[in-house]
Amino acid sequence: MKSLLTAAGLAGALVLAPAAHAETWTADPSHTEVLVSWDHAGFSRQSLKFHAFEGALTFEPDNVEGASANFAIIADSVDSGVEMFDGHLKGETFLDVANHPQITFVSTGVVQTGDMTVEVTGEMTIKGVTNPATFEVTVHSLGEHPVGAFFDFYQGEWLGFTATATINRSDWGLAAMIPVGSDELEIVINTEMKASGSEG
Repeated sequence: MKSLLTAAGLAGALVLAPAAHAETWTADPSHTEVLVSWDHAGFSRQSLKFHAFEGALTFEPDNVEGASANFAIIADSVDSGVEMFDGHLKGETFLDVANHPQITFVSTGVVQTGDMTVEVTGEMTIKGVTNPATFEVTVHSLGEHPVGAFFDFYQGEWLGFTATATINRSDWGLAAMIPVGSDELEIVINTEMKASGSEG
């Protein structure tokens, strides 16, 4: 289990700060998604997706809790499935993508919480406002990817995990339309990452 525990230390990050003798991992864009959901007026649960996400990851195998991480979401890639709403989200009232093109997270601490889980604390910046945020990370698998038997790209060492955080959007100056749209947002990142130097 030790290798999986180590992988958990990668946390909800998609770009990790370099470390000595560390492996660098990069996200597979075709199997990485960033989802945000909220309560809509008490009638339904709604969600949106960000399509563009930057990241690589580096960590020392024997130092899970020493990992440091950051990731970036491209704000203009937001997609709710409703064109008019997307326009509002990209405008000054919400994400103001013209002036704040990225949503970022920089870790300040990593704590292993279980055989396959870690908690990653850090600083999240949205629309130029920075506040603390915590991601709960569950590692699904670490090792050779079975799809590598069919496609060269998937050969080598892979890591798959889900990272989840809950924030109040008003803390980042995004209070418009509360409580029609809930203050509380859930962020879910699902990703598969490949180790640098792996075959394929």
